[in-house]
Amino acid sequence: MKHAAKDWEKLRFGVEIEFVGGDPERLELLPGWNMALDEQQTDESGEESGSELQSPPLFWEQRGQIAEMADRLQRQGATVNWSCGLHVHVGLERYGEAILLPLLDAALHTQHVLQELLDTSPHRIIFCPPLTADRICQFRETGDPESLHNSGRPQSHRFGININPWFEIGTVEMRYANGSLEAEEICRVAELCLRFVEAVGAGSSLPADPQELAEVLGAAVGGYPPRCEPPRWRQEQIWLEEMLIPVFAPLVEPLIPGGEIHHLRPEPGGMAVYVEDSSGSLSRLFFRAAACGWELCR
Repeated sequence: MKHAAKDWEKLRFGVEIEFVGGDPERLELLPGWNMALDEQQTDESGEESGSELQSPPLFWEQRGQIAEMADRLQRQGATVNWSCGLHVHVGLERYGEAILLPLLDAALHTQHVLQELLDTSPHRIIFCPPLTADRICQFRETGDPESLHNSGRPQSHRFGININPWFEIGTVEMRYANGSLEAEEICRVAELCLRFVEAVGAGSSLPADPQELAEVLGAAVGGYPPRCEPPRWRQEQIWLEEMLIPVFAPLVEPLIPGGEIHHLRPEPGGMAVYVEDSSGSLSRLFFRAAACGWELCR
């Protein structure tokens, strides 16, 4: 049965647009927009590039601002690639804390459907990992946002449907979409997220099939940002990190207690290990291979 969505256009939302290239420091911003210059992506050569453009809270009738800012980025030469994603925040002020558990329950049963509908690139799942029933149970018992915080890789801290922003800015973040600078694609993703939250807030039952979910929500079945596969060197980099993080984790812990390895990069003479501490600061440690294992150099 089709959900009688009436109020999704009245919810506020924001978008976070990741991109490579361009000249983010010099981009002219509309009022309220922000360029997170420390949120860089990776270009085709492996260098840090671009940034993350963040909108202010918008109403649906203000979505023309997205088209304007996407156009400004493209005129600067900005593009999206395999390292870029698109995140949508939906304001929960209409519902308050009461919607958090229904959102988590809906996420548990439909997250794979949203991934399929949005055609999330497999290599990007690390940035939007699946929610698990045990985490919901922990949150239900404690109400502690830390129960919905993954450990092990900082890129995995946020689930694909992430309610933790509620406790800071009053939103839920939806992280499944691939990157895009096409305004129609960005707005189509935003509309899907708005309709999803509105349906959950109305207590609607959501089906576990992509086409059926889109039909129930009244959302588009296609036309979302397409996936972009990473180059071979990036795939090999991911495999290398997956193998070596368990090796370096015990070496890093005494140096930065509670720190988590963010990423690794081979450098002449050894391995640079980038570690995120509990405050979110990133530190670089350099190890070289020795007969007895890995030695800290600097």
